[in-house]
Parts: sequence; structure tokens; C-alpha cells
Amino acid sequence: MGTKLYIKTYGCQMNEYDSDKTVDILKEKKGVEVTNDIKEADIILLNTCSIRDKAEAKVYSELGRLNKLKEKKPNLKIGVGGCVATQEGKNIQKRAPYVDLIYGPQTLHRVSDLLDANKSKGIKAIDITFPIEEKFDSLPEPSSGGPSSYVAIMEGCSKYCSFCVVPYTRGDEVSRKPEQIFDEVARLAEQGVSEITFIGQNVNSYKMPYGDRILRLSDLIEIVSHIDGIDRIRYTTSHPLDMTDDLIEVYQFVPQLVSQLHLPVQSGSNKILEKMKRNYTVDVFLNAVDKIKSHRPDLRVSSDFIVGFPGETSKDFNDTMDLVNEIKFDSSFSFIYSKRPGTPASKLEDKTSMDEKKERLNILQSQLNKHHKDHSENMVGSIQRCLVTGLAKKRPDQLQARTECNRVVNFDLKNIGFIGKLVDINIDEALSYSLLGTLHNPRG
Repeated sequence: MGTKLYIKTYGCQMNEYDSDKTVDILKEKKGVEVTNDIKEADIILLNTCSIRDKAEAKVYSELGRLNKLKEKKPNLKIGVGGCVATQEGKNIQKRAPYVDLIYGPQTLHRVSDLLDANKSKGIKAIDITFPIEEKFDSLPEPSSGGPSSYVAIMEGCSKYCSFCVVPYTRGDEVSRKPEQIFDEVARLAEQGVSEITFIGQNVNSYKMPYGDRILRLSDLIEIVSHIDGIDRIRYTTSHPLDMTDDLIEVYQFVPQLVSQLHLPVQSGSNKILEKMKRNYTVDVFLNAVDKIKSHRPDLRVSSDFIVGFPGETSKDFNDTMDLVNEIKFDSSFSFIYSKRPGTPASKLEDKTSMDEKKERLNILQSQLNKHHKDHSENMVGSIQRCLVTGLAKKRPDQLQARTECNRVVNFDLKNIGFIGKLVDINIDEALSYSLLGTLHNPRG
């Protein structure tokens, strides 16, 4: 019976990608089998995220539960990876000495070696260094379990926003070699992947030499659009400062690039944006969106918002609400500001009560939900080009697909062969979190 691996992932798409790569590495080097039953696991890995408040407390709480498993199963290996591992480092070893290995986001390719290093009794394996280029060079052959796949093109962040811990846990921005990216996409396409999403902390800051030219994200999109089988291209997460004209223009020439953009704005107040060290104004953000809409009038924009940043007044919050109502954002994320250790914003005076912050968040989320609902209802009666991703989660007699704006659409199962294909679907009904439709063109 093979070694069983259980891996739990917290946080963003980059963490999901890292977890998938960790699994591929351990399958290749250790022959592990992935299990969804934590009790039968021989190796348990927590791939952590430190972007929100109390992330460390949640990890230690989870480790406490895992220790009880280890007491019953002494040979169980427990590992902590991701951003909390980098941030906490040896503190994890002190507080949870039963943890066997600790590794950062940039050293996941060394997990197999760290497991081997732990074989000697009492030796704890810790590696929270930042060899990003080595990580990219060491990734295993790409594999995919469906028609959509993430492709990491850069990692880290050099923006150093005053509230954000990412530069300290993932390091400065490093772009991946174009040859590696093109090879990964081509291999995924051979496996039946038809939609790829370029990912990175600031994915649109990508910049790497290639022959006698410098490639940017716009070039990657254009080149990958010519790979046979790639019908859709997405990217996330982007930064308003790097929405350059070349990237905006690619919307005009590459139909595979979806009419959907996730562009975190964080606040609609220029004063707060300055305190956040975002280095752009609301007008810069609006100008970028307007330029893309000149090529794609049907563009859907989603975003991230922080409520209750230190010094945010009622007027600042109202400026955010004005921006929300002007853009009519779709499927956005919003949070109350959480103080992250070691960041400049953690030292700012904060006089706003938590009750006030919660009230503002409720107002913001209610309006964001209204716009999301309005967008869904406006799709009723339209024909949407959708990528069929598999069977519906709750109805085995239905297929599930996704629109360009990433709405889930469920429709009656006609042909299992539609999975992985783009089909036209009539949108018949808008539900709270999905759409119902019927196949418009049975031949796809």
C-alpha cells in the first residue's frame, strides 16, 4: 500500500497552484497517493496563507488537532508550507515541536528532500529561503485534471503596499523564463486544457528577455493564443500601475482573452490610496478600465476592497461607494483591514471602532452583491459562450460550464463529449450563485 498524502490549502490561486505542484513532485519522487481522508494520511501538509488577520492562530489551532493524530500514529509526517511558514519560521518549531518540516512558497520543490532529511530522529527540516528562479527551474512536468489550468508566470511583489505582508513572505518580483511558460502551456493543451489562467502576485508586472526583445504579459497572451487548443486566456491578479497600453491594446487583437478583469483597487479614496502606498489615484484606475472598455464594451470588472484602513473617514468610505456604483463591480472581494506584523500600516493610528468597520463592510458588500445580482439577471435571455468544465456538482443529470465572466451555468446533460469544449448556452434563469441554461447549439 502506497504512502498517502493529505494536503490542505489556504488562500489564493497561487497557493492552489503551489499545492498542485507539491503533489506532482511527491508523486514523482515518493510515489504518494493523494487522500481526502486525513486519518489515513502518512504525510499531512498545510499550505498556508498569511494575508488575513489571525492566520497564524488558525494554523496553530489546526496543528493542535494534527498533534492528536500524531499521538495515535507516531510515524505521521506533518509539514507547514506557504506564507505563514515563512513569516513564523522557527516559531512553529518552538510552539509545535511535533511538526517535521517547515518550508516557504519558494522551496516547495525541496519538500521531498526535506522529508528525507527528517528521517533521523529529532532532526527538524526548515527551509524558508527565497530561491524563486530555482523553484521555477525545478517544477515537474505539468499535469491537469480538467479543461482549465493555472500557469504561474511570476512570483513575489516589489510594490510594498503599506498594509501587505506578501513581499516579506514571497520575496520581490521574479519573472519566469518565457520558454518554460510556453512549454507548460503547450503540454497542458496536449492534455486537453483549453483555458489557461496566468497567475502571479502582480501578474501584469511580468517582464523577461526573450531573444532580442523584452516580453511582457501582453506578449505572452498574444503568443499563447496561437497554441492549438487554447481557446481562452485569463490572468490574475493584476495591479493598476501595470495596466500599460500594450496590455490594454491586446484586448483588441486577441479574441481568446476573456472580457473579464480582476483589478484590485482597495479604496475609492485618493487619501487612503496614498496611505496604502498604492501609488495611483482613482482617476488612473478609471482611465485603465475606460480604455479596455473602448475595445471590450461588455467588460466585467471585479476587484478587492479594504474597509476600515487606519484613518478612513466616512467621506473616504463614501468615495469608495461612489466608485463601486460608477463601475458596478462584479464578483468582488471585500474585507475589514487587518493589521499584519512588520508592515508600515501596522504602526498607523486607528481610531475607527470595529462596529463602525463592520457596518461599512455590510454596506459595501450589500451593494457589491446587488451589482452582481443585476449582472446575472441582465444575462437572462442572452446567449453566452461557455466552457464546459464537467458534471454539475449537485445534479448528475446536468453539465456545468463557465461564462467569460466566470459565472457557473448548469444545463441539461446531452453529451459527455462537451466537457472541455466551448458551447453556446441560452441563459434561462439567474440564481443566487449560478445560472441555469439550455444548450443553444447542440454541436458545440
